Amino acid sequence: MTQDSLFRVATPPGPAGLQPFDTELIAQIANDLFRDPEQAGPAPVPPPAAVPWQGRAAAPALPAEVAPGSFYFLDEAAATPPSAAPGWNLAPSYLELTAPPVLDPQPGPFDPVSLRRDFPILEQRVHGKPLVWLDNAATTQKPRAVIDRISDFYRHEYSNIHRAAHALAARSTDAYEGAREKARRFLNAGSVQEIVFVRGATEAINLVAQSWGRRNVGPGDEIVITWLEHHANIVPWQQLAAEKGAKLRVAPIDDRGQVLLDEYEKLLNPRTRLVSFAHVSNALGTVNPVREMAAMAHRHGAVVLVDGAQSVSHLAVDVQALGADFYAFSGHKVFGPTGIGVLYGRSDLLEATPPWQGGGNMIADVTFERTVFQPPPARFEAGTGNIADAVGLGAALDYVTRAGLANISRHEHDLLTYATEGLSCIPGLRIIGTAREKAGVLSFVLDGYRSEEVGAALDQEGIALRSGHHCAQPALRRFGVETSVRPSFALYNTRADIDALTAAVAQLARSRP
Repeated sequence: MTQDSLFRVATPPGPAGLQPFDTELIAQIANDLFRDPEQAGPAPVPPPAAVPWQGRAAAPALPAEVAPGSFYFLDEAAATPPSAAPGWNLAPSYLELTAPPVLDPQPGPFDPVSLRRDFPILEQRVHGKPLVWLDNAATTQKPRAVIDRISDFYRHEYSNIHRAAHALAARSTDAYEGAREKARRFLNAGSVQEIVFVRGATEAINLVAQSWGRRNVGPGDEIVITWLEHHANIVPWQQLAAEKGAKLRVAPIDDRGQVLLDEYEKLLNPRTRLVSFAHVSNALGTVNPVREMAAMAHRHGAVVLVDGAQSVSHLAVDVQALGADFYAFSGHKVFGPTGIGVLYGRSDLLEATPPWQGGGNMIADVTFERTVFQPPPARFEAGTGNIADAVGLGAALDYVTRAGLANISRHEHDLLTYATEGLSCIPGLRIIGTAREKAGVLSFVLDGYRSEEVGAALDQEGIALRSGHHCAQPALRRFGVETSVRPSFALYNTRADIDALTAAVAQLARSRP
């Protein structure tokens, strides 16, 4: 394998009576880390002096995106001298790896038909019809880049991370921490220490409720949410309020599904400890004015959590510009794997927040008398994390970034407008939620049919969408319905998908019993 960094072995003088490290042996070990295992012949050993590495050849044993940066276990060894022998003051040899900067993926020309070909699952037929995937608010499909990245990770890089001085641990750790950096860039967080890996947005919200909330919410305090919330942004706060003797207050919405900002602000007062609301409603598609709502909450001294599960695949997110103190999203909603997500937390808040779960990885020192916890984010990542899917999430964020969120937003707005116009012409169909600012989510009911019947009939036409209460029962009940049919759009959908949906629903309306 060819190499693209500068390699040198530095050997500081050792303590009296100790032999210096064998620089040639260390060079050989480091070179082996980067060798292509299929390359014939022994790997050359570079001399101790700096030797330039000439570019990188794509090799499955060490994907290009993993290599830049330094190895975790080598950094740790250099920073923490061994303490097994009292009185040693050993400054060990170390490897310095200097790589070119990793450039952010740049958006290219946007072609949804071409992008669709990146998703193998969309090539199939269901009930003899081409699959039309319009269930994106529930989960998005996975591009080949994500599938291949996870497969390559398991085939060539997999190990547990951090505390092991071997090559696979280094590769795995670099891939995992590289994904954290990608999440930081994606959200424009200030530091990777503000990015906590979790199972998804639900776990992220529960983490804040059970760790930050238990410490900072007390009797008589208030938590404010809105009528638009997913159950995952209602139930944890109900539980916390019941446990602490606090009060849960709910901001109302208007007949279009928009938060009534005047009423919302009236709920805020010096007793308000936390405000938590969705960036985008999963049931109605309403895009909330996050920056304005966060500023109102901050004027009253409240902390703001934003549920970004429905926004990250549709809109560019800048947590600093939005004023979010916490921001949560799930990987599977943004073309990544299930079982992985991100909690962004402002650094000062995370530093002052106790851990939620205890175990390995999140500790600095343990005795039978007391435990010293790691700083964030490790403090909140007890046990072995979902390493491979974190790497897959990084690949998904790269994919979305290359497609361009501005391109995606424009495309989905076109689909939303086109679908709204087409469905609105069908007799007996009522759209639920008509906010001025919407993402690519539609909810509707059809006279004479239960939502589940509509969903089952559309499935026979190869159209996959969601029918039910969408884990947002209060929002739907605000409009006098228990369930709705919810098509939702993504970058790989086209107007042809909307035509298929509209034609199938129109046929149902004509066949109304």
